[in-house]
Amino acid sequence: MYLRGIRGATTVQQNDAEEILTATSELLQAIVETNDFRPEDIGSVFITVTADITAIFPAVAIRSLVGWELVPLMCSLEVPVENALPKCIRLMVQVNTTKTQAEMNHVYLKEAKALRPDIVKLTNEATR
Repeated sequence: MYLRGIRGATTVQQNDAEEILTATSELLQAIVETNDFRPEDIGSVFITVTADITAIFPAVAIRSLVGWELVPLMCSLEVPVENALPKCIRLMVQVNTTKTQAEMNHVYLKEAKALRPDIVKLTNEATR
């Protein structure tokens, strides 16, 4: 068994609590579905947001999902790099698995697809 990291990112259009929660849930569900694991397989989830997301902690969305109550979550502020993608939520899901690193499917949604077009292409090809 290995600890593997699965990356994901998405964006919101507004600093709105409901939109942040919905986007976070969508991203996590896409990561779970494309990698086929359960909450009990998760070691932890690191969540970062850009400085323009302040309406709510994205962890609230994950914490409300059935089975995710005991998964360790940590929110943090993304490094404020000039001209970085705004209103961005990133997840680093650490999962215990027997899969290889090459078998991990990273997920980028909405405007965040521009962050790693190489990985988005690979993920889209793997899920066809």
